[in-house]
Amino acid sequence: MNYSHNQIRFSDRKSEIDLYQLQQLLNVSAFWAKGRSIEDLGIAIANSDPVIIVLDGEQLVGFARATSDGVYRATIWDVAIHPEYRGIGLGSKLVETVLSHPRMNRVERVYLMTTHKQQFYERIGFQPNSTTTMVLYNQPDFNSLPAEIQLQESLGG
Repeated sequence: MNYSHNQIRFSDRKSEIDLYQLQQLLNVSAFWAKGRSIEDLGIAIANSDPVIIVLDGEQLVGFARATSDGVYRATIWDVAIHPEYRGIGLGSKLVETVLSHPRMNRVERVYLMTTHKQQFYERIGFQPNSTTTMVLYNQPDFNSLPAEIQLQESLGG
């Protein structure tokens, strides 16, 4: 591990993200994100704000992103720290950096999903919430409608 306080920095500049390094980071540190394509990662980043990265020099060692309306609800996604950099506080600092970002710091409720890291997030202040989480997997029925019909229906037309 090449950990040095002088080299570690956090950034919210999407232009600094090397998608190939991100793909590699997710492959080694996030079982739920293995095999994501470069193209899909680019789309996810473009549609997320904030996106926070942790760099050790030029090497990407941490990543998290969020989506939010800026006032009522937000969701944090894809929190990942390279295995060699875990246990030194970077994960907590990464999540706290996302939460303190101007796009997030006044949001009423922030959600996240985790499979095995509940205790980690509880230490930051998150609480278990088993009553409101639901999921809809990508449904072929919705995708078969022409785009203009989908849009008209979503606008109440």
